[in-house]
Formats: sequence, structure tokens, C-alpha cells
Amino acid sequence: MQLFFTALMFYTRLPVPKGIDHSDDLLNRSTIFFPLIGWIVGTIGVGVYWLGTFLFPPELAVLFSMIATIWVTGAFHEDGFADVCDGFGGGWSAEQILTIMKDSRLGTYGAVGIGLLLTVKYFALKNLFGVETFGVAMVLKYISAHSLSRLVATSMMRQLPYARLDETSKVKPVAKGITPSQFAIAAGFGLLPLAILSLYTGLWIYLTFLIPLWLVQWRLAGFFRKWIGGYTGDCLGATQQLTEVIVYLSFVSLLWISI
Repeated sequence: MQLFFTALMFYTRLPVPKGIDHSDDLLNRSTIFFPLIGWIVGTIGVGVYWLGTFLFPPELAVLFSMIATIWVTGAFHEDGFADVCDGFGGGWSAEQILTIMKDSRLGTYGAVGIGLLLTVKYFALKNLFGVETFGVAMVLKYISAHSLSRLVATSMMRQLPYARLDETSKVKPVAKGITPSQFAIAAGFGLLPLAILSLYTGLWIYLTFLIPLWLVQWRLAGFFRKWIGGYTGDCLGATQQLTEVIVYLSFVSLLWISI
């Protein structure tokens, strides 16, 4: 429970019981609950959408849902995505890229990148919620996107070394890699919502969504390794955001093809 609340404290704005420590060791081991945090964030997001539909048009409900997930995470991952756009867009060496990503100011690449990402996410969710009737399947789809994307980010920690040349980082405590057993637990949390969705609907084709996720993770890992020799916290945030959108697009594409 201490590890879970440590993860909740680090990855969200949600309150935790008093006395929860934030030592490097606890933060590092709490990474196994990163995909489980996706369950919580996804539940809050889809819950806000459901409540919003009683008062507003579906388009506004989708927007409020996005706002809720951004607020509950403190835009932690969105910030990482924007920093990666700035760093890799404006840097030509590992040192330059890392320096730019560490800069708190938002550049053109970051502004354009996060703007386009959020636009794609909005229209993907709008189409996903607009075609289907709200129910268990839709809830599981929303939660799956959040848990799977966090699992892919966790796998990045398993695959790559930490890339910071200095000893400063906003996520230094969790940037030490994870053991096979820890990753197995994280994988269970990450895959379970999609597995339940496939079982509930009888559509095992949903499991094929793991293929594009694997391809993106493989490509991003190679890209990060080539340019900066590993990953940073910003890289993990960018990975989470990209793969979350890819899960939404996978659901929307399947719906579009079947219409």
C-alpha cells in the first residue's frame, strides 16, 4: 500500500495519507503501479465525460474529460511530450537535446506538437464516444488507453538506460530501471483492462492493438538510444502520450472500418 500511495503521490495530484515517504527507493519500486494509476486517471476521465453529458453536448463533455485527466496528472506527461518536441526538434547533439528538454520555457516545436496531439486526442475521443453507446465497453476502452500507454512507458525504463549526463532530473528517483518481476506486475496491471474488454465483448481483435504499440515502443526506443543514449522522464511522458492516442485511434479505426 505504501508503494501504491507513493506512485499515486508522484504521478497524480490526488491526496494520499499522511506519512507516505518519497525516498528514492520507494519511488523506484512504486513504478510497478504506474499502469494501475492509468486505471484511476481513466476512470476519472470517463466519469467526468458521463457526468458532462447530462449538462452539455457530447463535444463539451469530451473536452471536460480531457481537462480532468490533465488536471489529475498535473499535465505531467503532456509537459514531457512538449519538451521532447522542443529538444529533438531544436537540438543536434545529445547535450543540446538534453539541455533544451530541461529548459522550462516552451518553444515552437513544443507548442505545435502538444497542440496537434491534443487536437488528435480530442477528435479521436469525440468519434469514439459519439459512435458507441456509453457502457462498460466504453469505460474499459478509455481505461485501457491509459493503462496500456503507461505500460509502454514502463517498458522503456526496462529496455533503455537513463540518459541524463548530470545528476538532475524531475524523475531521477524512478530512473533506475526495473527488475523482470516488477515489470511482470506492471504488465499485469497494464494488460488487464484490454483483456477484460476482449472477454466482455468477445472481440479478441482488440488484442491486435498491442502490435502498433509494440512498433511505436520499438521505434521510439531506437530513436532515443540513437540521439541521447537512453531515456529521460520527458521521453517517458512523450511515450505515454503518443501511445495513449494510438490506442484511441485503434479503437476509432476499427469502428470506422466496421461501419
